[in-house]
Amino acid sequence: MPLSSKTYRDEFILPDNRGVGAINVAAEEQDLTCVYLCGNSLGACPKQSQVLIREELDAWGKRGVEGHFHHPYGRPWAESVGYVHPLMAEIVGKNPEEVCIMGTLTANLHLMMLQFYKPTSERYKLLCEAKAFPSDQYAFASQVQNHGFDPNDTIIEIAPREGEFWLREEDILDVIEKEGSKIALVLFGGISYYTGQWFPMKSVTSAAKAKGCICGWDLAHAVGNVPLSLHDWDVDFAVWCTYKYLNSGPGGIAGLFVHEKWEGIEKPKYAGWWGQRTDARFQMDPKFSPIPGAQGFQQSNPAVLTVASLLGSLQTFKKAGMMGPLRERSKLLTGKLESLLQQSKFFVPPEQALMRNDPGFTIITPSDPESRGGQLSLLFLPQGTDVMDRVFAGLKEWGVIGDDRKPDVIRLAPVPLYNTEEDVEAAAKYLDVVLASL
Repeated sequence: MPLSSKTYRDEFILPDNRGVGAINVAAEEQDLTCVYLCGNSLGACPKQSQVLIREELDAWGKRGVEGHFHHPYGRPWAESVGYVHPLMAEIVGKNPEEVCIMGTLTANLHLMMLQFYKPTSERYKLLCEAKAFPSDQYAFASQVQNHGFDPNDTIIEIAPREGEFWLREEDILDVIEKEGSKIALVLFGGISYYTGQWFPMKSVTSAAKAKGCICGWDLAHAVGNVPLSLHDWDVDFAVWCTYKYLNSGPGGIAGLFVHEKWEGIEKPKYAGWWGQRTDARFQMDPKFSPIPGAQGFQQSNPAVLTVASLLGSLQTFKKAGMMGPLRERSKLLTGKLESLLQQSKFFVPPEQALMRNDPGFTIITPSDPESRGGQLSLLFLPQGTDVMDRVFAGLKEWGVIGDDRKPDVIRLAPVPLYNTEEDVEAAAKYLDVVLASL
């Protein structure tokens, strides 16, 4: 019986064994789909995205500049993001006016920090997870330095307890309670890129707001992966990319959220003409009158081909019923993968991981489905050896594609839109085969 709702696998183009270099797969299976469990890094290609991109190329060829207002497929480029915002709002919750598709992830992160990180001599600290994604760490440090503060004194990084792999909710809340009067900004990733932990976004946001802190989130690994209610949780701002679980393609356009409560209070500091009111944008008025809400933060006109690619994916999400049914299927697929991995003779419980001397692995992602998305992070043992590299190469030779995070982690992420029970079973099977060969 299938796990939960139907798969939309036929809506996607997945890599084949030949394309990923699966040299151990039989010759007659080289053109078959590989086991692609890497949607947490780059989502698979939606067929609808291909259709829409071809239409945009056709429009460009047929209409040239006229496509901005007279589009042969009814999507004039001057309004291209307007077709995406309502669908994106359904993913992050809930008002289209609070959402803007624009730019790139780190550029949007800097833009939001320039807007909302307002340190004073008394309240200047920034609270984040230890070992956040490197781009976030670079942004945090540079923003703090630009305000004249020392990152070593200003940035509070919360790390797991000794011998543990993920953060406890009570530890995060305890730091906010104790240090909140000094914290200007609480800024976590919604889901840790490394461990796959889904941080308790609602409670962290609430605690931060209670202490007078601004609270923002980097949702690169959360958007399209877990259900989000940014408006109802009173999140101040959020940023995300769209090429992971949202399947917009490599380097796809990014997005941001600004809560509607900031309308009229936080006007865009770094204005650009695409943030100008649409009725005035092409009047070339030198006075900036921003679009109300998040879309007033737009600067340059968006890359239409990347917008079309994202639109195709979000239309597929809509076809699948958005995050409700997809989340249920995700939990079942990820739970099955976890169960199969735990049955492996090479599996070591996390509390015993540091005692392992022979090749093996543990799972450093929380076992509670409500504390993770669709990703499982496997830590290979003994740490500091070449075991992970050898396993990663071996899985690829069998057509199992995850991604590695140095020095010892492989991430596997069954995506509910296109992955199947058979994918999960194959991943567990070939992991055992490869480890046995070591």
